[in-house]
Amino acid sequence: MSQFLKNVFASCLGVTLAFVLLFFGILFFGVLAGSGGEKNVTVSDDTVLHLTFGQPVPEQTNNITSSKFSLNPKDILGLTDIVETIDHAAKDDKIKGIYLNPENGLGMGMASATTVRKAIVKFKESGKFVIANSKYYTQGAYYLASAADTVYVNPLGSIDFHGFSAMIPFFKDMLDRVGIKMEVFYAGDFKSATEPFRLNQMTDKNRLQMREFLEPVYANFLAEIGASRKIDVATLRQIADGLKVRTAEDAVALGMVDRIGYTDEIIEQMKRRMGVDAKKEVKVVSLEDYASSFTKEKDYKSKDKIALVFAEGDILMNEGDRGTIVDQKYVKLIREIRKDDKIKAIVLRVNSGGGSAIASENIWRELQLAKEAGKKIVVSMGDYAASGGYYIACNADKIVAEPNTLTGSIGVFSMMPNASKLFDEKLGIHWDTVKTAKYSTGVNPFYDISPVEAAQLQYSTEAMYATFLKRVADGRHMTTDSVHQIAQGRVWVGERARQIGLVDEVGDLDRAMAIAAELSGLEKYRLVEYPKQIEPLQELINELTGEGGDKGIQGKAIEKEMAEIYPNYKQVKSWLKMQGVQARLPIILNFN
Repeated sequence: MSQFLKNVFASCLGVTLAFVLLFFGILFFGVLAGSGGEKNVTVSDDTVLHLTFGQPVPEQTNNITSSKFSLNPKDILGLTDIVETIDHAAKDDKIKGIYLNPENGLGMGMASATTVRKAIVKFKESGKFVIANSKYYTQGAYYLASAADTVYVNPLGSIDFHGFSAMIPFFKDMLDRVGIKMEVFYAGDFKSATEPFRLNQMTDKNRLQMREFLEPVYANFLAEIGASRKIDVATLRQIADGLKVRTAEDAVALGMVDRIGYTDEIIEQMKRRMGVDAKKEVKVVSLEDYASSFTKEKDYKSKDKIALVFAEGDILMNEGDRGTIVDQKYVKLIREIRKDDKIKAIVLRVNSGGGSAIASENIWRELQLAKEAGKKIVVSMGDYAASGGYYIACNADKIVAEPNTLTGSIGVFSMMPNASKLFDEKLGIHWDTVKTAKYSTGVNPFYDISPVEAAQLQYSTEAMYATFLKRVADGRHMTTDSVHQIAQGRVWVGERARQIGLVDEVGDLDRAMAIAAELSGLEKYRLVEYPKQIEPLQELINELTGEGGDKGIQGKAIEKEMAEIYPNYKQVKSWLKMQGVQARLPIILNFN
């Protein structure tokens, strides 16, 4: 009996100590995490703003799962805050210039990169210097660097300048070998998301649409580099086609960089530009630290508001990680906006290749209710606003796309694995059943799908496509037949999308904001951002408990290890989670 009481006492003591340690641990972490969000960075005179852009850049600050575990987490700046920070630096007398150092590539798509590049070009108008330097430039990194006053490269470095491509993996042969057949149902001749599971190469139509997207984006890329470097586009094409930039000397000879140099030489150059004593050190501040040194200016006297709603990532039903568009979450926040009489307009910033068709419909419905309640809705498109991303955008009063936005892809598909051959012939596992009705087992991976079930799934897919066409037709004031002609899952780039009526203007987020204010009759307003991001302490607790994105610390370790191929991993992972009919973009484009 006494031994039993000792065991009970020891167990109770252990549990109590665990709770005490957890309490003080969270308190300790809270102090550290809380201190990370304070505006406590002081910028002194003669400071240089240091830009790297090696990490993924979300649309909204902190709307992403970080790959770094930290007891003192810093903000992960979103695209809009990056631009605002660079604009603020241009007006700040303490900031003398920008040191652009993109040695780890570029963590953003071309539309986002164009926005950042414009901010750098605008910064130069202040008369301050922009110096770029890297040991090695990826194409995306060079795109930004080409806007600098002076571009340096390491003596043993170079520029990877080879043109753009879309590479798509095809799995059909592998699936055939292991005995899995993908049952595929789709609507839209150009809806290519299912091709990797039913073919071994791209169809001619998919190849056509990929080329029609890549060519204008590549042309914009070359034109902007050419304008900054004073090299004609034809010459840049020849440089890429011939892989002529092999060494740092080649880069200088071809006019793509100005000088070959080491970091110490670049520091000396910055000192001369600033008029600083050669014996003094150059003071630099990171983009994140500089952003924390000042507070955004807001006109709190303005009662009227415009809601800026960031919709980025996969569109999902019911639940998802940070940086995804979950229907329940977005329906709730849009409803909150609808009921706020002080909010006169919604600017929906879309950067999504789509996802669940039902989730897209639910978000579309809540936006429609907001519109009926008198809210003006303007959509601003980022890198992607395609498939489900276009679905939630199509009913806006005005749609503004970036020049390099990939949009359209108005089409849907359903897909599920049939592993009956794998179980029967490869694994020797056999299934039997007792049914109360002819189709009681439903569609499952253990039995061949019947013609009747296949017909039903194809019908539901086509019915969803018809609904998609109607949503676009009603929102864009077109006929369903005319929408069908430009739909069928086909993707379009910004300017071409404007020409065919899918968007109203080619412009940036600022232009969308101006349109929203104009439509609402507002001269002064206060901007409010949605969704609200969680506090650093809560994020830290999520990481420790595995409640964060991609299963907390473990998932973040995976992201760090996989590095550049992590987006492809996430895409495959999202395929495995698909439920119901999908309005989803088939590809991830990497311009590095």
